[in-house]
Amino acid sequence: MSEFILFANEEKKELLALCRELQQNVEEKLEPTDYLNLKKYLDGAVAQGRIVRNKFGLNPILLDMHTAYLVGQEIGHRREIVMSIMLNRCVQCGVVTIDEVSEKFGENVTNILSGLAKINALYAKNPTVESENFRNLLLSFANDMRIILIMIADRLVLMRHIAVSDNDEARRMVAREASQLYAPLAHKLGFYKLKSELEDLVIKYTEPEVYAELSRKLEETAASREDYMKNFISPITKSLNSNPHIKYRIKGRTKSIHSIWQKMKRQKRPFEGIYDIFAIRIIIDSKPENEKSECWQVYSLVTDLYTPNPHRLRDWLSVPKSNGYESLHTTVMGPEGRWVEVQIRTERMDTIAEHGLAAHWRYKGIKSEKGLDNLLASIRDTLEHISDEDVSENKFKMELYKEDIFVFTPKGDLFHLPKGATILDFAFCIHTGVGSRCTGALVNGRNVPLKHVLSNGDQVEIVTSNSQTPKQAWLGIVRTSRARAKIRQALKDIGARQAALARETIERKFKNHKIDFDERQMDRLIRKMGFKRLTEFYQQVADGYIDVGNVLQRYQEMFAEDNAVNDVVHSAQDFTLQNEMDSAGAGDILVIERNLKGVDYKFAKCCTPIFGDDIFGFVTISGGISIHRKDCSNARQLRERYPWRIIEARWSDKDSNGKSLYAVNLRIVGHDDIGIVTNITSVITQEKDVILRSINIDSHDNLFSGTLTLLVDDYGRLNKLIRKIEGIKGVKQVMRV
Repeated sequence: MSEFILFANEEKKELLALCRELQQNVEEKLEPTDYLNLKKYLDGAVAQGRIVRNKFGLNPILLDMHTAYLVGQEIGHRREIVMSIMLNRCVQCGVVTIDEVSEKFGENVTNILSGLAKINALYAKNPTVESENFRNLLLSFANDMRIILIMIADRLVLMRHIAVSDNDEARRMVAREASQLYAPLAHKLGFYKLKSELEDLVIKYTEPEVYAELSRKLEETAASREDYMKNFISPITKSLNSNPHIKYRIKGRTKSIHSIWQKMKRQKRPFEGIYDIFAIRIIIDSKPENEKSECWQVYSLVTDLYTPNPHRLRDWLSVPKSNGYESLHTTVMGPEGRWVEVQIRTERMDTIAEHGLAAHWRYKGIKSEKGLDNLLASIRDTLEHISDEDVSENKFKMELYKEDIFVFTPKGDLFHLPKGATILDFAFCIHTGVGSRCTGALVNGRNVPLKHVLSNGDQVEIVTSNSQTPKQAWLGIVRTSRARAKIRQALKDIGARQAALARETIERKFKNHKIDFDERQMDRLIRKMGFKRLTEFYQQVADGYIDVGNVLQRYQEMFAEDNAVNDVVHSAQDFTLQNEMDSAGAGDILVIERNLKGVDYKFAKCCTPIFGDDIFGFVTISGGISIHRKDCSNARQLRERYPWRIIEARWSDKDSNGKSLYAVNLRIVGHDDIGIVTNITSVITQEKDVILRSINIDSHDNLFSGTLTLLVDDYGRLNKLIRKIEGIKGVKQVMRV
């Protein structure tokens, strides 16, 4: 196969060696024409210049061969794996079609290539991808472990070979993507060996000084560490040898650079202050029926020799992790007062721990379909329930890295949940209906609230009520994406019902006032008020942030503006009130001006009229006259109960040229965005003859509502100011109160 490679001699030698390794290790018989066809396609692609070195100057065919070999080490060197990886470039560059591949190599190879084609398409535009696109890609083939493993192996191979590249920025981008997407995915699938190497390489490329320093210190302490491990293991070996029925092997493992670095940062200690930088693994050759008992027997022998830390026992024998990991971990006090982690497992468990659940495919005698299907279903569930609001790189990473705990129902059913999960998470894990009606729970017989954090082994009985409904605050309680997505959907459904009811309320209000409800006119008003979606407007009406009466007034004002001949500031004569009460009859008109003498009057605090408002007078018991706006909330009641005390009123023309300032209150509602209050006050202070007297702002659920007290000289200036405030990004509504 080396003949068709037209690159450096060193690359030819490396490729030939890998070729021989694959030929010797492929577990399924290759067709006689497999290598001939593959050679023909690759020769053609290279000769036509369709396969070129990547941006790091690396040979892509050689990288593919390394990927095929690495995947083979994880789940076995299978024909469809090797052929699909090596044919991927040929399909990608167009020298062979999927149909030709299906005819010559079979359906299994074609299925894998179809998944790889989606990966190629995603990376065709950018060298790195966003977590949202990565999630959608995984969802499209989350039922095929082979494609996901090829993705991870391909990235690890690339990370291994880019150290020699001069393209430092591209190398850092690839490393960051590996940290945020590929390492967490390998962790979720149980590929701990691949995950650990990826994480170490990430530090090597993103924090080279840290990597170099820790590598140097590990090398300097290697001899003393090896001596310590020998001394620690010696008594354990003697004890195990005294039990001839236990067949075992022991190996020491230094923790990864990434693990040590994270521990140094978490504990705020230097390298010399981290004592548990290695672990001892005791691996037993045990029959399946004796696995648990013999692991616990070895545990007993170890803890007889060394004092265990009772807080550091991890039993993943009784209840394995969701990715199939099984092992018994304990931390004991070794010589010189140093803590040492001891892991006890069988050969089968060790294979799965090293290679994930995919190792079942290569482990004879183990039926893995159920466990593997459950894991893939768990990954799909995790991906599906990371909502668009939550899809950031860190969130995606956190969801895949979450460790599991297990809890029981009163009937003994077992549920896996991520560490930190609450009662509410568990309720939604059982069923959406149970979660939506959850009011609390009994944990180990004790009453606890919704936000109670569950622990390993808890027995949980959910308490529900038919009157309970999901709340916005619940989003701050749950820790799982599944529960968060279910709550958001429930809130959306509730909001839709409330919005429909609010719309019905507005239409009824229009009908009561004998005003025609024009759909297009109403849509215009809603857009004018700053809402992009009608549902958002109606939801705020339902929540009480928007007054229906104010909507009616704004609708009428807009209708009047549309029918006005000229958009001018009205003179005082235009605001003469025509008394609607027949019983009031004709009478004197009270003309309001700033120098008015001989009449005791005052402006009503309930509606704070200003120059230009439609007004009327109301004779109070004390004999003074209270001036109200025509649309005052108390106007209707005053006219119906005391029509004889109503007098007509209007503004004097003289006041239009004066400098009288009137107090007016505005209520503002909008999104609680950074700087929005500053923007509002800036607009106000730039207005001539407008004084901001006071401001009171309150925020809740990402919304703010505030009351402003202003001094303005007339109705026209106020309306112009309101329109300017409504134009500020984030402001949803401005109304007089």
